[in-house]
Amino acid sequence: MWIADTWKEYRVLDTASGEKLEQWGDYRLIRPDPQVIWQTEKDGAWKCYNGHYHRSSKGGGEWEMKDLPEKWQLHYKDITFNLQPFAFKHTGVFPEQAVNWEWFSKLIRQANRPISVLNLFAYTGGATLSALAAGASVTHVDASKGMVTWAKENAVSSNLADKPVRWLVDDCRKFVQREIRRGRTYDAIIMDPPSYGRGPKGEIWKIEDEIYPFLQDCAQILSPNPLFFLLNSYTTGLQSGVLTYMLSDVLKDFHPHVESGEVGLPVEKNGLVLPCGCAGRVTFGD
Repeated sequence: MWIADTWKEYRVLDTASGEKLEQWGDYRLIRPDPQVIWQTEKDGAWKCYNGHYHRSSKGGGEWEMKDLPEKWQLHYKDITFNLQPFAFKHTGVFPEQAVNWEWFSKLIRQANRPISVLNLFAYTGGATLSALAAGASVTHVDASKGMVTWAKENAVSSNLADKPVRWLVDDCRKFVQREIRRGRTYDAIIMDPPSYGRGPKGEIWKIEDEIYPFLQDCAQILSPNPLFFLLNSYTTGLQSGVLTYMLSDVLKDFHPHVESGEVGLPVEKNGLVLPCGCAGRVTFGD
């Protein structure tokens, strides 16, 4: 398992009864987590929180606020994230992804050549900002205008707004298909696809149906000398072995070295590591 254990301002304090107790800078949140099926006792630390997201039996849920601001900031090394509680329990960053940011940032820094990165389903830009900070140029693509605006704000707060980045609101599948026609290529591709989603014009994305042909399309826009490929999955059916097989097959002409595994966050209370999905990492060479 790859463990995101280099945070200074974010911590998972405890987990119990379907929830996790987290410290986000100055603020403490309780949020649901489907992996936490154990019923261990909650101590007094759980009573001191600033925000608690309660799931609804009808789907979705709502926040209970206690002195939680509408927005606040969280720092990871030289990157600044502007956070806010919004629907479906999210805050604007997936902390477990820091372990992947570290992995590809090192590759970019050691490449000793210009690296162009395509970040698909790019959300609020954690991977984009990490790649920019490492010295790459980035094309950031997400179907949500609000998410792209949020990512731009994070870039400004991180003093990275003047770096070589294109911010695009677009359906990722259609964008890649246009790039194929244009003949444009990238040295690295990062993708964090949702299990289910809709594009800006209502295009439906269902990962089990779409991911394999989409990977085939993405292989067509890799440069002749690619550096890396990163595929994240939060979908139960796409475990690490599935990621390894798909990436090995789709990228076979590039002589890929594929590793797949779980990504996790350390839990302070008991020392366990909370699983947070899987990642498939690819580097290239003879």
